[in-house]
Amino acid sequence: MMRTWLSARRLLPLIAVFGTVLAGCGREDLSVLRPQGPAAESSLGLMKLAISIMIVVLLIVFFIAAYVLIRFRRKPGQDEIPEQIEGSFKLEVLWTVIPLILVIVLAVPTVRTVFALGDNHSGDKNAIKVKVTGHQYWWEFEYPDFGIKTAQDLVIPAGRNIAFELTTNDVLHSFWVPSLSGKIDTNPTGATNRFSFSAPKEGVYRGKCAELCGPSHGFMEFKVKAVSNDEFKQWIEAQQAPAVLPEDPALAQTFKDQCLKCHAVGDQGLAVGPNLTGIGSRESVAGILLNDDTRQDGAPVEENLKTWLHDTQGVKPGNRMPDPSKDMGLTDDEIDRIAEYLASYKLN
Repeated sequence: MMRTWLSARRLLPLIAVFGTVLAGCGREDLSVLRPQGPAAESSLGLMKLAISIMIVVLLIVFFIAAYVLIRFRRKPGQDEIPEQIEGSFKLEVLWTVIPLILVIVLAVPTVRTVFALGDNHSGDKNAIKVKVTGHQYWWEFEYPDFGIKTAQDLVIPAGRNIAFELTTNDVLHSFWVPSLSGKIDTNPTGATNRFSFSAPKEGVYRGKCAELCGPSHGFMEFKVKAVSNDEFKQWIEAQQAPAVLPEDPALAQTFKDQCLKCHAVGDQGLAVGPNLTGIGSRESVAGILLNDDTRQDGAPVEENLKTWLHDTQGVKPGNRMPDPSKDMGLTDDEIDRIAEYLASYKLN
């Protein structure tokens, strides 16, 4: 037993060092401690309040324990049993009232915040309506007021409330943008969940699935792009524009016959899989391959598209897209040319 304790004691400093180092790892845009919207700020405020109360209680308990250890410690030559005291009515009332006060202090702002965040703005005429559907392993975003669907990039106007309606096409998923809001599930039972958030500042925010949903759960990411109202209107118009197909007639026919059986571009194809309209302008390919021409945080979109199309299962294991080569019979040259076409399909 002693040897086990000595071994554990030697590991404690190492565990403490690694715990401190790992606590600083991770992406800033995936942290609830860096709120970028009112919903996330309210949640952080509750966290700070709860942690402050716990620290105060901890300090008081440690102070009392230290005082008792020092004040009433056994003195040299003191062998008698201390006087046994029990049934102090005043102390029992004190131990009951203090926790009750702390619970009330925490409960009042919690209830107020939860009810405030529960306003889903579905009846707000000025809110942007978005239907979110979770798939293994990608996110579909539909804007019913504008008649368009897209995937992976949720484009919203900054400063406007976004009224979400969430469902799933298969298993349980959880929609989460850490810097903008809390989590909300997409239930497979047919139930529809609703909530709302807004992004006061323009920028790109990273979102994830927060519910284990299969082998590629960790790769089920999406981006929220908050833009100005004018840019949002331009994006809507570009999404509604007619499809732009490959200039090469043979490649265009191959794309129609093979890709548009599941995907859609503009007004053509089926939206069974992710809508590909303007995919060259998106922040990522397959949600996980970040598009970055500087190569600091990813690779150019054309390279990412080729990586994805040549090895879909390697990039995102368990996804339901047919293999372009094995299942669809496309040659490497056709795959590369389709990737080049999609990379050039950008929205103004």
